[in-house]
Amino acid sequence: MKNRTGQILYKKAKKLIPGGTMLLSKRPEMFLPENWPSYFSKAKGCKVWDLDGNKYFDMSIMGIGTNTLGYGNKEVDSAVQKVIKNGNMSTFNCPEEVELAERLVELNPWADMVRFARSGGEANSIAIRIARAASGKDKVAICGYHGWHDWYLSANHNQGDGLSGHLLPGLNPNGVPKNLKDTVYPFHYNNFEELLSILNNNEIGVIKMEVVRNFGPEDNFLKKVRDIATERNIVLIFDECTSGFRETFGGIHKKFEVEPDIAMYGKTIGNGYALTAVVGKKSVMESAQTSFISSTFWTERIGPTAALKTLEVMEKLKSWKIITEKGKKVQEGWKSLAKSHNLSITVSGMPALSTYSFTSENSLEYKTYITQEMLKKGFLASTHFYACTAHKNRYIDLYFEALDDVYQNISDCENGKKDIHKLLEGPVCHSGFSRLN
Repeated sequence: MKNRTGQILYKKAKKLIPGGTMLLSKRPEMFLPENWPSYFSKAKGCKVWDLDGNKYFDMSIMGIGTNTLGYGNKEVDSAVQKVIKNGNMSTFNCPEEVELAERLVELNPWADMVRFARSGGEANSIAIRIARAASGKDKVAICGYHGWHDWYLSANHNQGDGLSGHLLPGLNPNGVPKNLKDTVYPFHYNNFEELLSILNNNEIGVIKMEVVRNFGPEDNFLKKVRDIATERNIVLIFDECTSGFRETFGGIHKKFEVEPDIAMYGKTIGNGYALTAVVGKKSVMESAQTSFISSTFWTERIGPTAALKTLEVMEKLKSWKIITEKGKKVQEGWKSLAKSHNLSITVSGMPALSTYSFTSENSLEYKTYITQEMLKKGFLASTHFYACTAHKNRYIDLYFEALDDVYQNISDCENGKKDIHKLLEGPVCHSGFSRLN
C-alpha cells in the first residue's frame, strides 16, 4: 500500500505551521508517527481516502466526533449547497439563525435564548463571559475539558499541571497572563466534597462541567451540584460540546434529569460543518448585552443551515439510538476479543464515544501497533471508536476480524514470545501535549 504522499506534505507543513496542524488531536504523532497518511482527498459515510487513493474504514474518531450522520451526508450537504448557490454572506443577517435558535429552545425547554459561534473553544469562552457577567464574580470551578482559551488554561498557573486529569496532560500555560492565576479551580468528577471545599474557600460565581465523559455520575452527583449552585446563586454551565446528541435528542443532561443555567452544543450539531451554540436562561443570557461578544463569521449562513438540516435528519433517524447501539457492539467486541487473547483492557466512555486502554507498561506501544497494522488492513483504528450511523454492522464485523490477528501478536508480546519494539516500524505515538521538533 503506497501512502507516503501525506507524510511528505506533513513534513512541509511542520515548517510552515507551528505544531504542524490546527488541531492537536489530528497530529500524525497522536496516531502513527512517520507513517500516518495525514491528509484526506475524500470522505463519505465512514470511509476516508488518502492522497494516494487508498480507502480506509474510519473506525477511530470520525472527524473528532463531528460526523454522527457519517461523512458527506446527502441531505445536509444538499442544504449547504443550496445556501452556497444563493450566497453565504451578506450585509443582512441570515434568517436561519433565528429558526435555529427557536429550535434549540424547543429542545431545551428550561432555556430561553441562544448565541452562536463556530468552534467549541469560542462557545466555552462566550458561556464563561456571560456567566461571569451574570454572577458578578470572576472565579470559576471547572470539571472537564473546555478548550484552549486563556480563562481555562490559566488553571495550570495555580499548582502546575492542574488540568492533567481533564483530558489532556502537559498543557503549558505559556502566553497566558499570570495574573489569571487562582481564577479557575479544577475539581474531579464525582468528587462533591472537593467541589464543596473549593466553594467554601473561594468566591466562586460559576461552575462549569462536562455532564459525562468517561463515566457517569454516582451518588446523585449532578443533582448535588445543581442544588449547591442554586443555593449559593452560582451559574451552572453544562459543556455538552462533546456529549450532546449522542444518547438523547439534545443534551445528555436530559438522561439524568438535571437542568443547567447554560448549555453549549458543538461537534455533532452541524455534522462536520462549523456551528456551536450557547443555550441558556434569559436571566443569565441577557448579561451578554452588558459585555461585548461579537464576531464577523458567526453570521455566515452555512453553519446554521447545516445545523437545522442535521437536527432534522437526527430526529428522523433517531441517530442517538443508532450510534449508542453501534458503540455498545464495539465495546462488547473489544472485551470479548481481549478475553479470548488473555489481555487485560479497561473500556470507558459513553458507547458512542468509546475508548479503551491496555493494562500494561507497553500500553502506548500496543496502541501504536494497532494503528500500524490496521492501517495495512484498510482501517483507521486506534483505541477509540466514535460511532456514526454509517457504521454498518458488517463493517464492524470486518474490523474485528482484522483486529483478531493484531491482538494475537500483542498477546504474544505480553507473554514474552515477541518484542513489541521489534514489531513497530516507527516511533511510539504521543499521549497528551508534546512539543514537536
